[in-house]
Amino acid sequence: MATVFLNGRLLRDDDPSASVSLSDAGFMHGVGLFETMTARRTEAGVRVMRVEEHVGRLVHSAKELGLASSLKAGPLAEAVEHTAQAHLDDAPYDAARVRLTVTGGDLNLVRREAERVGAGAQTPTVAILAQQATEYPQALYEQGGVLVIGDAKANPFDPTSGHKTLDYWWRLRELQNALGKGGTEALLFTVTNHVCGGSVSNVFVVKDDAVLTPIARGEESAIGGSGGVMPSPVLPGVTRAAVLEQAASMGLSVRKQWLTIDDVLDADEVFCTNASFGVLPMSRVEGKPIADGLVGQVTLRVRARMLEIDGD
Repeated sequence: MATVFLNGRLLRDDDPSASVSLSDAGFMHGVGLFETMTARRTEAGVRVMRVEEHVGRLVHSAKELGLASSLKAGPLAEAVEHTAQAHLDDAPYDAARVRLTVTGGDLNLVRREAERVGAGAQTPTVAILAQQATEYPQALYEQGGVLVIGDAKANPFDPTSGHKTLDYWWRLRELQNALGKGGTEALLFTVTNHVCGGSVSNVFVVKDDAVLTPIARGEESAIGGSGGVMPSPVLPGVTRAAVLEQAASMGLSVRKQWLTIDDVLDADEVFCTNASFGVLPMSRVEGKPIADGLVGQVTLRVRARMLEIDGD
């Protein structure tokens, strides 16, 4: 059973009220943003990992893309934590997957309100769904996963790229294709053939003990200098940011830079990150082993540090 928070009301997922209108902009046109988080029951209570960072990213994207200007990070974070608490209070497990979705709202209501006040009113739909977290097999972390090179390309000139929008179909198609070929994750590239990331994750490369990751949206000018900087379609992942911070605190050299397929194939280690599986080692790119095909020591150290700070 899942727990639902919908527009200010806490509901069970089998409650008929736990639904949105067929005229909702998210359903009709895929207009919306989402965040996926992990919540854990701890001795100090239920904790949603990096909730402020996740909600902050969504609110920033909502304003930048013109989805909604009325969203406030504080109340959204409180709603996420409240939903996670309510769910895990009665759950027979200690970890939950919590998804926050914000859409453009019911288009019929928006239209009627616009006619009433004479302006384009924004009434976003806010939905939070808490359910049991996915359990990944320990063998996957010990042996490493397999990357399959994807066919689709990320477009840096798409203004929604680098944001976590509801337009996830192309990514899920690439993931499904990778799984069908015996892979774990798809490796995606930009239209300029630079590494974008996984279909549902950020990608890290380890070379000569340096931890490298593609430049993400918002980081271009600081890294590439001023004038003529190519925009990045890479999502500035929340777990990615935490890994970069922890790797630097461990004394590892950390760099954000454009990467190519050769950087991946010639890497000493490769791992992917997201809020669900954390730090996931990769041991092969299709049929080619990464280095000796074993999970590397830097990846093991970074994963251990992340597990330590997340209390897992």
